[in-house]
Amino acid sequence: MPLLPEGAHWGCMKKADLEKFIRPFRVTGAKGFDLDDFDPADTGSFRSKSEAAGLLDQGVARMGALQEKLYADGKWALLLIFQAMDAAGKDSTIKHVMSGINPQGCQVHSFKAPTSTELGHDYLWRNNTSLPERGRIGIFNRSYYEEVLVVRVHPGILQQQKIPACLIHDKIWDERHEDIAAYERYLGRNGVVVRKFFLHVSKKAQKERFLERIDQKEKNWKFSSTDVREREHWKEYQKAYQEVIRATATPAAPWFVVPADHKWFTRLVVSAAIVETLESLDLRFPTIEAGQKKELISSRRLLEAE
Repeated sequence: MPLLPEGAHWGCMKKADLEKFIRPFRVTGAKGFDLDDFDPADTGSFRSKSEAAGLLDQGVARMGALQEKLYADGKWALLLIFQAMDAAGKDSTIKHVMSGINPQGCQVHSFKAPTSTELGHDYLWRNNTSLPERGRIGIFNRSYYEEVLVVRVHPGILQQQKIPACLIHDKIWDERHEDIAAYERYLGRNGVVVRKFFLHVSKKAQKERFLERIDQKEKNWKFSSTDVREREHWKEYQKAYQEVIRATATPAAPWFVVPADHKWFTRLVVSAAIVETLESLDLRFPTIEAGQKKELISSRRLLEAE
């Protein structure tokens, strides 16, 4: 059964159709969630990239129009969080999907290893200072979720975080999951809409992309031997992702487990999810009062009289 009505496109699709398209990838709770149920090579009803040609452009254009309303309305903020294994395509997805967004209304933060200043604070501090303002879209390329992913796979990192020894125990990951879920609930209650994307790439596709980075000179700069060493912890990361999604997926701050073996489909799903989210906010341009209308008429007369 096709995920999209025949001939449909983002510009005219009803909200129900968009929701139907992204439903297979949306996770809103722990019940029944198993990462193995999601195929990284899935392309929905599309058999090839050419069949989906044009849809992404339409999604980007629609997103640009909705962003203008978001900015003018000035009440909501949208936070998009991207998490993935190395070479899953986070950077290129952000680049292509957000290509139609006005830079004045969008801010991207790529979070690397914490600095000494950041380590002097709680792990949410540096992310909290980078939240989008009302009317803007914020993008986190990696985020506080690294604290229950990378740090969990490499627990020795905890020793660098200056946390009292009595607080480092076997329940620390459950506690961090609880804190993150509470934090996102707090953001939602303050008008920051949170959408989280796990770009789900297969181990085979990751290997192929690593080899491309080694073999193609123009991609050498993307490769790091650290990526290969992290690949040795593949199963540990998959388990960590499954548990974090189970613990933090909610109707208000859902995860989208997006197939990432085919980048064109990844971008299509992410684009549709963002458009559907912005549509759900019922954004409108501000209306002006009668007095303001009189000022507009007066200003027009002055301009025409020049």
